Amino acid sequence: MKTTAKEFIVNKSNLLESRFRPLHVPAEAELQEGQVVLQVERFAFTSNNVTYAAFGTAMHYWNFFPTDEGWGNIPVWGFGNVLVSKAEGVQVGERFYGYFPMATHVSLQATRVSPAGFVDGADHRQAMHGLYNHYVRTSTDPGYTKESEDVQVLLRPLFITSFMIDDFLEDNQFFGAQTVLISSASSKTAYGLAFMLAQRKDKACKIIGLTSTGNLEFVRNMGIYDEVISYEQVNDLAADQGVVYVDMAGNGQLRSQLHHHFKDNMKYSCAVGGTHWEELSGASNLPGPRPALFFAPAQIKKRMTDWGPNGVQTRLAIAWQAFMQPVMTAEKPWMQVIHGHGEAAVRKVYEDMLGGAARPDQGNVLSLLTES
Repeated sequence: MKTTAKEFIVNKSNLLESRFRPLHVPAEAELQEGQVVLQVERFAFTSNNVTYAAFGTAMHYWNFFPTDEGWGNIPVWGFGNVLVSKAEGVQVGERFYGYFPMATHVSLQATRVSPAGFVDGADHRQAMHGLYNHYVRTSTDPGYTKESEDVQVLLRPLFITSFMIDDFLEDNQFFGAQTVLISSASSKTAYGLAFMLAQRKDKACKIIGLTSTGNLEFVRNMGIYDEVISYEQVNDLAADQGVVYVDMAGNGQLRSQLHHHFKDNMKYSCAVGGTHWEELSGASNLPGPRPALFFAPAQIKKRMTDWGPNGVQTRLAIAWQAFMQPVMTAEKPWMQVIHGHGEAAVRKVYEDMLGGAARPDQGNVLSLLTES
């Protein structure tokens, strides 16, 4: 049985339009020295990937896996197995974790090969941050287990962002604010941040989650936010104390509403995501500080200097283990993993995520591999 090679691509100017495109999988004779072909075995799709699409042009996410003119392949975190290799030190059958296209296969240029993995040295990827170009060899990854793959693809990249936002806010003394507001509070990056903030012994700030009416119960039951309100209630918030706004939603109308409500008491406005992708807008003429885009790799780079090369990984590993307990192993875990295979499953999850119909208590792990 032969796997049908394909990729899932979306219209850059109309994210609601998508299609599947056939792929050519190179044979070994077609590869240049150093090239490898991986079969993409599984990948996660979360609201974070909607953010990749929403900011695809502005943040160059479309550049990772170029496809037809006017169309983009949304990058995803996942696992792949080496199908063909002309790279010394990368063997057929090895398994790697990293940044993949929504596809069945991908060709990469393996450079800087080491026991830990390799870096894709393709020219078109060099302008992007190296964090996205590194492929981790599962056989030597101390944190890897086969049983934890689903959790890793769903939450590891998101939790790194959560961890670094928490660290960034603490590093800046929360900009003098007494409250942290987090929109799209049911999203995995948001509740990872709320979890980290709630762990602080000094509890420097009150944590308020903003969410849709339908997700209020789920978010409140997590027990990590000090207060959870719907978007319709934001004007009821007391505006006499300083706040930091962490914007996971990217909803321009909500951002404007909050800036005008808190005015000079908006101490910092941190733009992270775009879960409300249809309502993205600019940030001109707002009271208070201009919204600043948060880029996790920049804070990671700073902390690698401050803490040494292993400092970030050590602290992150401790936080990750603590976070896993309520997410997966508590009496009422926050997330249930849902597996989907084939074109129909991938398209449904994508459209549900765009339409806001995805359930906050579920995490989707997908594969385009089918047999023909």
